[in-house]
Amino acid sequence: MAAGHRTAVVVGAASGIGAATVGVLAREGYRVACLDLDGEGAQRVAHSAGAGHVARRVDVVDEADVAAAFDEALRALGQIDGVAICAGIVDTTPFMDIAAATFRRVLEVNVLGTYFCIREAARRMKPGGRICTVSSVAGKLGGGLTGTAAYAASKGAVIALTRNAARSLAGRGIAVNSVAPGPTLTPMLEEPFKNLEHRRRIEGLIPLGRCAEPHEIAEAIAWLLSPRASYVHGETLVVDGGLVMD
Repeated sequence: MAAGHRTAVVVGAASGIGAATVGVLAREGYRVACLDLDGEGAQRVAHSAGAGHVARRVDVVDEADVAAAFDEALRALGQIDGVAICAGIVDTTPFMDIAAATFRRVLEVNVLGTYFCIREAARRMKPGGRICTVSSVAGKLGGGLTGTAAYAASKGAVIALTRNAARSLAGRGIAVNSVAPGPTLTPMLEEPFKNLEHRRRIEGLIPLGRCAEPHEIAEAIAWLLSPRASYVHGETLVVDGGLVMD
């Protein structure tokens, strides 16, 4: 199917990598349903992307709400060809100080929320559909940058979940992959990067010497959602300026 006739759902569309992904997909001719806990932000992103895009508030940890949001997206778009799951939260609490409630919340949003979105997308996609999750280099490195134990554990889980989904959904003709961004200049990093020494330390670890811009991660997501990546399945594409190099 030509890109100009394709559709996509972007979860976590109101800001950061999700908003950038909406912009890239819209420029490639997709009609996009923008979902986010920040419903007004999702509406703004949908409007700024041009005509034909829709938006809805969704809480990814609310199973029924996720199902309803995908139902509405399907009705609005007619079909769902691609899904980018960019919603997530970060936690920077030191290892010895993380409260159980904090750990549970990070896992709930980043892992369970991703699972709900994969499952509900797959229920509504036809063969040829493509799903892209967003993990992190923290899930490969075990943290050591900004996000600490809960965040690193959750993003490692997203990588494993993506692989399991790829195995489980291959028989339906649905491809599932992930991107693992390195440090990216999104609202998630605004607070920790107020510490300029911390930011310099992080950027000093990256061979390219800088953090990513959101659109650079979005380009990778758009490629994985496109027919150009037709034989890529169950993979995690690291987009980190050379930080990991594994």
